[in-house]
Amino acid sequence: MRFGFFDVGDVRLHVASTGDPANPLIICLHGFPEYWAAWQEVMLELAGDFHVVAPDQRGFNLSSKPAGEEAYRAKHLVADVAALADQLSPGKPFILAGHDWGASIAYAYAFAHPDRLTRLVIANGVHPVCFQRAILQDAGQRRASQYFHKLRAAGAAERMVEDDFARTLRMIAGFSKTDWMTPEIEAHHRAAWARPGAMQAMLHWYNSSPVVVPRPDEVVTDAPLLSMEPDRARVRMPHLVIWGEADEALRPVCLGGLDRFAADLTVKKVAGAGHWILHEKPVEVAAIIRKFLEPATAGSDK
Repeated sequence: MRFGFFDVGDVRLHVASTGDPANPLIICLHGFPEYWAAWQEVMLELAGDFHVVAPDQRGFNLSSKPAGEEAYRAKHLVADVAALADQLSPGKPFILAGHDWGASIAYAYAFAHPDRLTRLVIANGVHPVCFQRAILQDAGQRRASQYFHKLRAAGAAERMVEDDFARTLRMIAGFSKTDWMTPEIEAHHRAAWARPGAMQAMLHWYNSSPVVVPRPDEVVTDAPLLSMEPDRARVRMPHLVIWGEADEALRPVCLGGLDRFAADLTVKKVAGAGHWILHEKPVEVAAIIRKFLEPATAGSDK
C-alpha cells in the first residue's frame, strides 16, 4: 500500500493506493464508522489489474475535519471525489465503488457526473430514493434504521467515544457478524476514531443527510428524497450491486425498484455475508468486481 495526501479545494484527503497507476482506476469509498482500510483486502486482490485508490473521506481518520454540519452535505462530499478523480484521472473516465455511506456518495457522484464513470460498483449500500421509500413503507427497514436517531441526538459523539468506544463497537456488531474484527483491526479503528474531532465529524454525515427516519409508529408518507426528479437519480453507466444477504442494517427491500433507476443493472447476492461484506468476503467481492469489469461480460449476468 502507498499513502499520501491530496488537496481538494479547502479539504485535504488522506489516500491509500495500490496497483500500477497506468492501469484502469478504481476509487473506493468507505462508510461509517470506518476509514480507507474498509477496502484494503479487496484492493489488494484487485491490485494486479487495476490502480485502486481509497481515500479517508472528509471527517474520517487522517483527512480534514471541517467544522459544522453544513460542511458534510452531499454536494461537498461529491466535490471531494470529483476533485480527487480529476487529479488521478484527468479527462479519462474511471470506475467508482462504494460501501455503506460511501455508496451514497458514489451514487450521488454517478448522478452528477455520468460522463466520468465507466462503471459503478456498490457493496451493501443503497440508492437514496429506494432507501427512503423502504424506510417509509417497510416496517422492518424502519426498525433497522432507528439507530439514526441515536447518532443524530445531542451528545452522540461523547456517547460513542465513552468506555473506549464501547457503543461504537456494539453498533458495528449489531449490523452483522464481526468475526473479521481481530484485535489488530479493532486497534486501528480505535486509533482512527480517537483522532481529534473525528467522531463529531463522522456523525455530521448523519445530521447533514436528508434521509427521513420516522419513529416506528409515526405516520410519515413523504420525504424530500422522494421528490427528486427520476432523471436526477438515474444511474446511466453499467451498475453492479454486491449484496450480503445477512445485513441487519440494510434489508433486501432496499433493492426494490432499483432497476427503474439503473437500466444496466447486475445484482450479485452473497449468502452468509452481512453488512461488512468487504471484510467478510474480500476474495469473493474482488472476483465479482473483476468479472463485472471484464468488457466481454460486464452487465451480462443479471
